[in-house]
Amino acid sequence: MPALSPAALISLVLLTYLVGINAVTWGVFWYDKRRSRARNSRVSEFNLLFLCAVGGTIGAFAARGRFRHKTRKRALTLKMKTIAASQVLALGYAAFVFSEAFQT
Repeated sequence: MPALSPAALISLVLLTYLVGINAVTWGVFWYDKRRSRARNSRVSEFNLLFLCAVGGTIGAFAARGRFRHKTRKRALTLKMKTIAASQVLALGYAAFVFSEAFQT
């Protein structure tokens, strides 16, 4: 197997992390929905938002849609959308900076 370039290795690690954190986030939303139906203790919104903030936004939105979980919580929705917008801006900035770095 040929050695990966540093950029390819970083991309592979980042992709693996994002797939993992989104799967975990999706699972935690599923678990919270299950706990809510059983009227047991729940996962805190802080923890759900933390998972979004560390990269699980896609998994969170997918789970909310799939399980119809916390879709009426406007404050949570606004916070999740703010996190998603911040991540898109950060990704755009990083893409710009790295594209400039690799051109020189």
